[in-house]
Amino acid sequence: MLMFVTARKKFTAQEIADEFNISIRTVHRYILDLSDMGLPIYSEQGRNGGYSVLSSRLLPPILFTEEEAVSIFFAFQSLNYYRNLPFDTEISSVEHKLYSSLQSDAKIKIDKIRSYIAFWNPKRTIDTPLLNDVLEYSIENKNLYIQYESKSGITKKHIRPIGVYAHDGLWYLPAYDYHKNKILLYRVDRILSILSTEDNEDEFMNLEEWFNFQVVKNPIRLHVQLTTEGVRQCKSVPYFEGFVVTQEDGTGYINTIIDKGELNFITPLFLRLGIHARILEPTELIIGLRKQAEEILTMYEDEN
Repeated sequence: MLMFVTARKKFTAQEIADEFNISIRTVHRYILDLSDMGLPIYSEQGRNGGYSVLSSRLLPPILFTEEEAVSIFFAFQSLNYYRNLPFDTEISSVEHKLYSSLQSDAKIKIDKIRSYIAFWNPKRTIDTPLLNDVLEYSIENKNLYIQYESKSGITKKHIRPIGVYAHDGLWYLPAYDYHKNKILLYRVDRILSILSTEDNEDEFMNLEEWFNFQVVKNPIRLHVQLTTEGVRQCKSVPYFEGFVVTQEDGTGYINTIIDKGELNFITPLFLRLGIHARILEPTELIIGLRKQAEEILTMYEDEN
């Protein structure tokens, strides 16, 4: 009946009764049930009266196997460690509905699995209050004037957002910066306020297209020799995924092309690896590591 009325939009009780071979009284009872479920049904009295579905956004019933329901439930569980999500309320509602609809044995199975599996990521304490707004404006193809906090202080920026993505518990916004005439990456939690917006008539790339068409603008070779421990640690770093080559004796190496702009990002990673990673190229990375090591030695220099 839910599928029937959402497809028809406008109907009479008699049409429902004829379609499902039930009494008018039963039809009225079922309509009340649908209304209680959240379907916005409007009743019109009179000769040409009947019922209208004002704006149905409810999906018809979907039948899941027990394994499918469990997999969906734990897919939502994997998002629990993000402090902010664009659809917090909706995810909680779906998770509750899904769990409530399961048979008792499936609920027991989920409760047991909960005790043995977790999709754990360090939960950030950083709040991202403008996440929903930034996402909506990206979808609506709007330019933004924002106040942004960076190392240089609080500045006003004019940007065209591409979309948002999550990484390591934080949300990032790639956007075209009109002042610098290039696409830059912003932390959404560092956007202090959205001052104003403006519409765009032309289309721009979305996040999926940006991921697919990123190019290395300033290519530089990264060539690193790794000990067995260095191989193990590098394979646990998402940035190096796919770059590490393991040799028969367990040692390995990285020999690839990266963007020169990423050197500041990877320098602390190799500093942490210490003697387990020997940089062969580029020279800029070696200089950066030496500088940081010297600063640390100076800080702990023996005054005597």
